[in-house]
This record gives sequence, structure tokens and C-alpha cells, in this order.
Amino acid sequence: MRSVIYCDFDGTITESDNIIAIMKEFAPPNWEDIKDQILSQEISIREGVGKLFSELPSSQKNEITKFAIENARIREGFAEFVEFAKSENIPLYIVSGGIDFFVYPILEKFGPFEGIYCNHSDFSGDHIKILWPHTCDSLCENECGCCKPTIIRKLNADEDTFTIVIGDSVTDLEAAKQATFVLARDLLEKKCIEWGLNHKGFNTFYDCINAIKNQIEVRGHHVKGKMAGVSGYKG
Repeated sequence: MRSVIYCDFDGTITESDNIIAIMKEFAPPNWEDIKDQILSQEISIREGVGKLFSELPSSQKNEITKFAIENARIREGFAEFVEFAKSENIPLYIVSGGIDFFVYPILEKFGPFEGIYCNHSDFSGDHIKILWPHTCDSLCENECGCCKPTIIRKLNADEDTFTIVIGDSVTDLEAAKQATFVLARDLLEKKCIEWGLNHKGFNTFYDCINAIKNQIEVRGHHVKGKMAGVSGYKG
């Protein structure tokens, strides 16, 4: 069974949510009400994020991009986590409800990754328009925007996969239900406890490294134990 990691970006790789930081800084009308509606799941992520950015003028593209990149703080241990995944030959996918204009440049020095999935942006009109290249499949009706469970289903295909999901918030809830093991913070951790999902909390990516090492060790012992019952197995 191969392992695969699907890691969130905002509030996970970065210490805080970049979309919220942009909204606080540039303060479009009613942004806090829209944010609260997203988090309470009154409106879909796709509808809410689209509304938030539609209030910002495209003429501010450079200013907004510069702010997002300069203010993003990477969670401790992420560079080491990327190297750990490479050393263990575990594919690492970034699956993000964030937007391409800040996700790609912030991640650039840490890559390459197995893949980066996020929402895209269009600055050609008067106001910013968010594009949705990774929409929900027929098994998801949540209007996720960047639909993480759909991406996981597509990439895992029919393989027997030990799926690790790392995240923190509302955009990660449905992905966690697809996981074999979840590394969780904040809202996602509360929901993992509520739903009884196999998970562990984390603060840094060093915590994530240790948790995954432990899972690998546990799975290794399990396989070894099963093989012990096979005729001729020497260990």
C-alpha cells in the first residue's frame, strides 16, 4: 500500500489564512459578514470566496499580490517536511482553497511538488474574478471551489492508498472524510474528534513528520505480523 499526502495551504503551510489577511488589509464591503457565512457553512466556499474577491478592483493586483507574498509566514518545519516526504518517496500534493497569484510564488522555493491544486484568478475585468478549474465531481454537492475530495478520488484512482490529509479549516472537512489518517488543527481537529476520525493534532511540521513516521512504523509492524503467518517467512 502506497502513502500519499494531501496538504492544505492557508492556515496550514502558512501560519494564517492569506485570503482573510487580504480582506482585512483591503477591506471590501461586508467582507466580515461573508467570511462568517462561509465558516458557518451558510453559503458555499465557492460562492463566498467569489463574492469576497469580486469586491476588489483588478487595478490593485500588484498591491494585493505584494502584500500576500510579503506577509505570509511559513509554519515551522515545512521545508524539512518536504524533504522528509521526498526521502520516504511519499508523493506530496498541495490542495488549496487559496488563489494562484499568491499560492504559486509563496511555494516556489519549496518545490517541486507532485502537484499544486488551487483556484485561479482573472484580473482582466474591473474587479477580480475567481476561476474554478477543480470543481466538484458527481459525488460532491458542496460547491467547494477547489474540491479536495474530488482531487483525492481522481489521484488515488483504484489504488490501495494510505491517504494522509493535513489541514485546519472548513475547506478540509470533506477531504478529511476521504483520509486514512488526518493531521489536524483548529476547526478540523474539533471535527475529527466529533466524527471519530483517525487523526493527530499538530502545531508544526516537525509534529507532522513524527506522526507520519509513527504511522509508517505501526503499519510496518502490522505487515510484518501478517507475514509471520506465511509459510517460509523469516522476518
